[in-house]
Amino acid sequence: MLRISDISYSVEGRPLLVGASATIPAGHKVGLVGRNGTGKTTLFRLIRGELALEGGEISLPARSRIGGVAQEVPSSATSLLDTVLAADTERAALLAEAETATDPHRISEVQTRLSDIDAWSAEGRASSILKGLGFDAEAQLRPCSDFSGGWRMRVALAGVLFAQPDLLLLDEPTNYLDLEGALWLESYLAKYPHTVIIISHDRGLLNRAVQGILHLDEKKLTYWTGPYDQFARQMAERRAVLIAEAKKQEARRAHLQSFVDRFKAKASKAVQAQSRVKMLEKMETITPPEEARKQVFTFPEPEELSPPIINLDAAGVGYGGPLVLRGLDLRIDQDDRIALLGRNGEGKSTLSKLLAGKLKPGAGQMTQSSKLRIGYFAQHQVDELFIDETPLQHLQRLRPAEGQPRLRARLAGFGLLADQAETVVGRLSGGQKARLSLLLATLDAPHLLILDEPTNHLDMESREALVEALTTYSGAVILVSHDMHLLGLVADRLWLVKGGTVKPYTEDLDAYRRQLLAGEDDTKPAKASAPKPRRATRDEVLALRAEVRKCEDRLAKLNDMRDRLAKKLADPALYEPERLGEMETWQKKYAEVMEGLDRAEALWLKAQEALEGAAA
Repeated sequence: MLRISDISYSVEGRPLLVGASATIPAGHKVGLVGRNGTGKTTLFRLIRGELALEGGEISLPARSRIGGVAQEVPSSATSLLDTVLAADTERAALLAEAETATDPHRISEVQTRLSDIDAWSAEGRASSILKGLGFDAEAQLRPCSDFSGGWRMRVALAGVLFAQPDLLLLDEPTNYLDLEGALWLESYLAKYPHTVIIISHDRGLLNRAVQGILHLDEKKLTYWTGPYDQFARQMAERRAVLIAEAKKQEARRAHLQSFVDRFKAKASKAVQAQSRVKMLEKMETITPPEEARKQVFTFPEPEELSPPIINLDAAGVGYGGPLVLRGLDLRIDQDDRIALLGRNGEGKSTLSKLLAGKLKPGAGQMTQSSKLRIGYFAQHQVDELFIDETPLQHLQRLRPAEGQPRLRARLAGFGLLADQAETVVGRLSGGQKARLSLLLATLDAPHLLILDEPTNHLDMESREALVEALTTYSGAVILVSHDMHLLGLVADRLWLVKGGTVKPYTEDLDAYRRQLLAGEDDTKPAKASAPKPRRATRDEVLALRAEVRKCEDRLAKLNDMRDRLAKKLADPALYEPERLGEMETWQKKYAEVMEGLDRAEALWLKAQEALEGAAA
């Protein structure tokens, strides 16, 4: 059991924790949440004893081991597997002693302890963890120096999971994982035999892998049982109640003050007035929890292009050698919302670079609208910002003709206000850097926005704002993300990148999740593992209704486009001999819109059936 008792701590005179207390039962999995800057990472350092408390106490059972992910794994010649095995220091020390010990009693003790900690199956367990985090058998035998920093962070995570500390502290562990690794981690943590506390903004992880939420707010800690969505509902309900009570109290206070003001000078009412003054003094002010500041992303709206905006015909792509992807027959329209699925290394980033124009087709044909503008966001681009320049300077370089008020308005549209606009990038938070990169990717009002892991370093409110912005955005979106919540709310089409090609995935995200967790290789989930029918939750029904409305909006847009084209084609002058070429172009566009209308109607029927099934 972890007991946090009345602790206090300040940073440079600013209190982060004041009289904070919480108790985490042994073996519980807990999500630590709170706004950026409230002190979540600082709390981890206090628990580990890296910082000294100013007051209070943090206690754990004697000899409890605390573990967390190292900030960096050295670029050594040691293999990944041996690096992970070495993370269990007790096992490593016992094995070393077993080779040199001569005392029969000590040899017996060492062998008994090795058996107790299941040391002989260690290599298999370490290999299984590495596999779950994306390293195949061949990669596990390669040295750490072969891998980039992000991949070595996965090795560090594998090491601490293998060591199985009594208290596992994880700070944003999915930031350097792909969707498959994130889903594997969810499943692994749910079965982890000891206590886990996770700092995360990944809603799926906080809903499926934890039993409670530890909320750091107003310098206090509050423990809520249940997953994140339940916590969010309870917080909203609590805030609504406190707002109502605060309004009642304010009305009561105003009534008492009015009586005092009217009669304090009147002798016959002086006693009553004085009693009401005392009532006002004793009245404890009800203060509702401060509402999270509304986060925003304001994407500029592109003009409408005729569909398709990109068409691939038997296309292939690679990096100068053998093709990574081949036989690509794909089409993208401006109203598409497509999520790319597939295990690491299958080619999701390669496809993204092809669509973004960063790679040229090595086979087949890729055609696109002549006016097409593409915005591309990849996580590595955050690291390519100029750290000694401010966000305002970044924009001034790209938009030298625009005045400062216009540039500052652009920054504010992405939540970068006056202070952040003039702070050098090197001093901005990870979330603020991500916002700047998203602004730069959308600066030209792209018709197609390609986002590769856009939510890394974004807090919960920013992720919800991104969902809202993408839902209302009038351009096409291609998404690669480990955030299932984002994919589920934004994407209406799924493409599976597998086996050197890309095909539509006909099942849904839940089916894909079950397939990955079951370790299946097929693109369709096994029928035997299908869950029993259950009644849909209120949130699921609301999500289905939103999907139906989105389909209806798309239908309305396409119907309007069809009517405008029909009106154009009804013009007799269009059929004059000298305009036959123009007439054929408009007829082709009309046929494309009708094809898009058929697809949109099919999606609407599917969404309507799903809603009716959930409501049944």
